[in-house]
Amino acid sequence: MRLQKYLARAGVASRRRAELLIKAGKVQVNGRTVTTMGFQVQPGRDRVTVGGKAVKQSPNRTYILLYKPAGYVTTAADPQGRPTVMDLVKDVPVRLHPVGRLDLATEGLLLLTDDGELTLRLTHPRYGITKTYLALVEGVPANNTIKQLCRGVKLEDGLTAPAEVKLCQTRGDRALLELILREGRKREVRRMLAAVNHPVVWLKRTRLAFLNLRGLKPGSYRHLTPGEVERLYRLVGLK
Repeated sequence: MRLQKYLARAGVASRRRAELLIKAGKVQVNGRTVTTMGFQVQPGRDRVTVGGKAVKQSPNRTYILLYKPAGYVTTAADPQGRPTVMDLVKDVPVRLHPVGRLDLATEGLLLLTDDGELTLRLTHPRYGITKTYLALVEGVPANNTIKQLCRGVKLEDGLTAPAEVKLCQTRGDRALLELILREGRKREVRRMLAAVNHPVVWLKRTRLAFLNLRGLKPGSYRHLTPGEVERLYRLVGLK
C-alpha cells in the first residue's frame, strides 16, 4: 500500500495532507525517513511513525456530524487562541479531522472523521458532492443576478462552477437565498455573493449530500449510522 494511502486510512490526515507530511520529512518507516510519494508499506509488518508517534490502522472508523456554531474555527488548534470545532468533540476518544471547512462566522453542518480516504473523495471536486447553504444577503438580487450565480461568477481564482440558486424570501431590504454548490473553494459562497454586490449577512450550511442537521442544536453532534456511512461510500465510489 502506498504510504500516503496508509496514513489516510489510519486517520492521521487526508491523503493530500499526508503527502505534505511525507514531503516535510515527518514520516518514518522502520526508523528511516521517507520523502518519496510512491513508497510502499506492508500493513501489519512495517512500523510507520509520524513525528515519532506510531501509526496503526484500525478496522473501526468514527464519523461525526457536528452542528458547528458561529465563532469556532475549523482547525485542530488555533494560534490566536480562538475556540475550535475540536473543542466541541473533546469527549470522542479518537483523533478526528474536519471534512472541508466552514469559516469562523459560518454555522452549520460539518463532518469530522478519522477516515482519510473518504475525506479526500468528499472534498475533491471530481466527485461533485453537493453542499447546500442558506445565505441572508444585503439587497434583493434581481432575476438576472440569480441566473449569473447559477451560471458561474468570475472570482480572482477563476470562474465558479455552475450552481443552483433560488430566492427563498425577502426580509425588507435583505433576501434569504438557498445555494447548492458542487465545489469547495475557500469562502466561495461569501465571495460569489460579494462579487454580485450582495454581501452575506449570515451564512449556514444545511446539507452535505443527503445529510442534514435534523435533531441537532448548535454545538451538538451525533454519530453517523452505518447506513449513512455506506451511502457516502457509494456516492464516492468506495467499497
